[in-house]
Amino acid sequence: MMKRVLVLMGGRSAEREVSLVSGAEVAKGLRARGYDTATLDFRNDMAALMAALEPRPDVVFNALHGRYGEDGCVQGVLDLMGVPYTHSGLLASAVAMDKTMAKRLFADAGIRCPEGVVVDRATALAGDVVARPYVIKPNNEGSSVGVRIVRAGDNAKPFDEATWPYGEQVLIEPYVPGRELTVGVMGDRALAVTELQPQAGFYDYEAKYTAGKTTHVIPAPIPDDVYQESLRLALLAHRTLGCRGVSRADFRYDDTAEGGGGTGRLYLLEVNTQPGMTPLSLVPEQAAHLGISFTDLVAWMVENARCDD
Repeated sequence: MMKRVLVLMGGRSAEREVSLVSGAEVAKGLRARGYDTATLDFRNDMAALMAALEPRPDVVFNALHGRYGEDGCVQGVLDLMGVPYTHSGLLASAVAMDKTMAKRLFADAGIRCPEGVVVDRATALAGDVVARPYVIKPNNEGSSVGVRIVRAGDNAKPFDEATWPYGEQVLIEPYVPGRELTVGVMGDRALAVTELQPQAGFYDYEAKYTAGKTTHVIPAPIPDDVYQESLRLALLAHRTLGCRGVSRADFRYDDTAEGGGGTGRLYLLEVNTQPGMTPLSLVPEQAAHLGISFTDLVAWMVENARCDD
């Protein structure tokens, strides 16, 4: 008999709408493969989750994005209940979501990241903490939620302190010029390198999830040594955090006149432990590039689901 799968989706984070689309696509793909599939729009209602887990599914497909679904909270509950789930476990999920902590591990593994500082909101608004241009972002959000670039000559405040909904901590990093690259990892294999070319501005939330806003170029048109190093670093970052299943590593590649290109100009921005599964998402696109269909991808994730040891 095919496994019974519960797809968790939606949630209450800033990435709720993306998660709903991911979950719907996953459920459709799993049903096409014959899995007995149910869905739950999980809004941190533990009673609803407990009810959905009875009778006990064989696997939970975690299609939640952002806080409470991607940061180890749900993973811990499922570990306690002994229900196998897709993607990374509690510790890897929590560390990856905390960008500052993840950077410390990446540095120990020899992976270059933009140097950054974490300050409170008032300090971030009081003046330039690092030289312009620089990037302001929440310390524990994904999908470029809340990311701002502060450039020379900008006069407006990067955000409104009164309405900043992402917590007290603000991460500030030097802006790395150049090209946006991303690499999906599936188990012990780095899939491919995609270059992301936004039609305007930078690869922000709107550019990620609005059709026609960004061109995906796969394989990325970069030197072969940079391509291979991107694959190597993505897999190394996946292993450094202790990820399992599918993840995605995002990079900046500085090939400007000042940067000069070369593998020494690759910077890891972050690892996403639960990449999107929408029609515009990058990991399914890379898998398809290698001949792995969407239904094969989500079936592989279900068959490789487990709890933390």
